This record gives sequence, C-alpha cells and structure tokens, in this order.
Amino acid sequence: MQIRCTQVDHQNQYITGFCIDNTCPNQRPYCHFCLPSHVQHINKLTSQELLSGWIKEKSLMVQNVYKNVQECEIALNSLINVILPYINFNTQQLPDLGLSQIDQFIKGLCLMGECDEKLFKQLLQSIEQTKSFVNEILKKIKNQKIIKQKDNSQILQQQPKNLSILEPNLNPFAFDLMKECSIKQDEWCSAIAFNKDQSIVVAGCKNDINVFQHLQGKLNQIQQLSEHTNYVYTLNFMKNTNNFVSGSFDSSIIIWQLIENNKWKCQQKLNGHSDSIYCLQINNTDDLIISGSVDETIKFWMKQDQWLCQQTITDHTNIVYSLSLNEQQNRLISCSDDSQILVIVQQMLDKKWSVTQRIKVDQWGYKLCFIDDYQFTFQPYCKEQMDIYEMDSNTKQYRKTKEISVKFGSGIDNWQFPQQYLKSKGLLVNKNGYYVNLIKKKQNGEFIIQQSIEFNTYTISGQLSDSGEYLITWDFRSKEIQIRKCRE
Repeated sequence: MQIRCTQVDHQNQYITGFCIDNTCPNQRPYCHFCLPSHVQHINKLTSQELLSGWIKEKSLMVQNVYKNVQECEIALNSLINVILPYINFNTQQLPDLGLSQIDQFIKGLCLMGECDEKLFKQLLQSIEQTKSFVNEILKKIKNQKIIKQKDNSQILQQQPKNLSILEPNLNPFAFDLMKECSIKQDEWCSAIAFNKDQSIVVAGCKNDINVFQHLQGKLNQIQQLSEHTNYVYTLNFMKNTNNFVSGSFDSSIIIWQLIENNKWKCQQKLNGHSDSIYCLQINNTDDLIISGSVDETIKFWMKQDQWLCQQTITDHTNIVYSLSLNEQQNRLISCSDDSQILVIVQQMLDKKWSVTQRIKVDQWGYKLCFIDDYQFTFQPYCKEQMDIYEMDSNTKQYRKTKEISVKFGSGIDNWQFPQQYLKSKGLLVNKNGYYVNLIKKKQNGEFIIQQSIEFNTYTISGQLSDSGEYLITWDFRSKEIQIRKCRE
C-alpha cells in the first residue's frame, strides 16, 4: 500500500506509519518528516502492517466488553428469577413460609439493599456513560468511508515466490523452502539469529525470546526468556561461545549466558540508551559490543569484570539503523535517517573510536555491510539499487563506485533483517522491501543476483547460518518461521 503525505514541505514522501496516541492533535498517518511532531509519544507509533493488528485488538476489546455485559445480564437474570415470585408478595402469606424461610428471604433483600447503594448505582452510572461514549464514537465515524477487508484466508494462502537470476559459468545455487519444517509464529518476530554451529536458533517474539534447538531444518523450542519489557529488536550470538546479546524497544541490552543443559539466563543488563536499540555488533573476540539506538547515539561497551560503556558517539542527528565492522575490526560504519554514513575508526594509541569520514547520501537507508576492509554495500531506502563504496588508495576515504540492480517490489520498507556478508561463500544477503536478495560476489569484483525470494510483505526478519547452508526467516504474511536449505 503506497500513500503519499499531503503535508506542505514534506516533499510528497510516502506514509510509513500511523500515530495511535488518543491525545495527539496532529495528522495520524505520518511520513519521516512528520516524526518530530510525534516525538513526545513515539512509543504510540505503529507501522502500516501492525495497524491491522491494532485495529483487531480494539475490535476484540469491544467484543470482550460485550461478552462481559452478556455474562452480567445472565447473572442479573438469575437474580430476577429468584426475586420474581416475591414481586406480588402479600404479607398475609408469611405464616405459610415459616420463620426460617422468612429469615433467609429478608437477609437476601438486605444484601440487595447494600448492592443497590454500592454496585447497582455504579453500574447504572457506568451504563449511562458507556451509552453516551458509544454514541459519541458512532457520530464521529458515521460518515467515514469503511475499508473493505480482503479475504484473509486467500492472503495467507499466498506462498513466497522464488525468482532466480542465474549467471552462466557460476555454480548456481538456490535456497529451497523446507515447508514441512515451518512453524507457526503469530506474534511479531523482529529478530532471528543462529549460533556459530547452527545448532541453536533464538527468535525475538514480541517481548519474549524463544530458544530452539535446530537439527537439519527442524526446530524444537527448549526455552522462553521473558526479561525484556517490550519488543526485542536485535539478537546476536557471540563468536566464540553460545552466549548471545539482545536489544529491545525497552532501551536495554541483555547479555544471555549459557548455564547448563541448553538453558540461558540473564548475565547482565546494560542500561545506557534512552530509547530503542535498533542494531548491535559484537567483535571477533567477544569483548566489545557496539549498539545503535533511536536516541541517535552509538555506544561502545567493553568487557572487563562487567560490561561497561566506555564511549558514546553522538555525530548522528537521527535514528541509527545499522552498524557493521570491517575484517580487521578497527573500522565501523553506520547509517541513519539523517542521510549520513559515518566511518568510525579505532585509534592505534588510545584505542578510542573517532569519526574520520561523513558520507552524505542522496537517499538515506536502513542497511549497510562491510564486504572487506576496503569495500562496503549500502541499501538506499525504497530503491531498486544497492550502492557499492570502495576506499580510495590515496585519500583512504570511501566513495561510491557503482550501483547494483536489486529487487524491491514495495512502496515502503523497515529496518529489520540486517545485511549480511558470508566471506566463505562470497554471498551477500540483502533484504529490500518485499524481497530477500541473495547476491554472489565474483572473483573479479562483480556482484550478481543469484536468487530473489519474494514474501509479499516488507515485514521480514531473518539470518543466514555461518555455514551458508540454511536461511531462516519470519514474515508478516505467512506468520511462520521458515527454513530454506541451500541447494548447489
């Protein structure tokens, strides 16, 4: 769905989400230029695809209230049935009842008196308020155009399409869906990660982290971790252990330690950011974590006795979406909504990190990735092209040298599913809009699309295993965690 913003000076940008704060006076559909007017309630912003879930949630809320009202009606009917015989009661009938029955009857009426003073009056007031509020809502939406819903069953039956562009003289490969291994995952899954030997998978499912054993494409859940208080946005395994790190909408980073019998526990919680964590990088020696956040900062966390924040970079002026370390682990690149790519280099003497280059881009983007020490890729937002940057041997500065055509197929995108380059296979994974593009780097430096997998939704998360054997994904359309196996 492509909708353009009609606000003056917003350059006809596409709508990227909706504000659901009930006190907000501003336009509810927002583009990136609208975001400053919603900054006071940024946790009340939702994407286009999550909007349908929010609408469903509101509908279910009304249905639940209606169900409770029905149950209340049943209870009151039961009370009426008990009281009904006494409506025309004549005191001359008292001798026929006996003292015990009269005593119980009067006690019951006394209790009703208490209810009349407390419960019934409150209930009547609530009913009047509810009727008034419902009438107000009905008046407001009476003349609004009702959007006809599509047949959900038909939508869910659509399967991702595999579109392959194979170049002659290359060993062709394709990732084939292992349909029998797919597992249903209705809750939004924004991050998935394999451990180093692909025996463990972790998936961020709303606030929780589900831990699975993985064997030849089959997943078996062994644990659920519920330490975060809001959506889990990033998951990264350590390089040398089965410990992993998570970042969340709740602004915290958690170090998860493997204890025994394939069980993990919270080893340490890092609280330094003031807003959501969108991206994480861990170095090859597992003693440095780098985090990027909606709070516009990049933080460097060093492991000593405990993990401590040693440095903060504040050169971005908007959300930090993606981070990538080079092979030597001494250069970091980052991209942001501020249309800048920062090159941040670790100094030899004091080991501090400093910004050495600011690359202005025509179109900001969510994703970038080092290929080696001298080359990186960058995906501009909503473009059917991926940019290649290379280091100039004389100036030691990076500049754009070429553009690669990639599949997109959507009007909007999001930051999920970081770019990933697997050097052993010369394989780059680039999620762009509706597509996951699998791109081969040839020995002569050319980049060739080997396969493009279409998901019919831009809400996709996933990762390629370190061996290059498995591609795991979750998408909003199928609402499944799916495994694809490489066939060469």
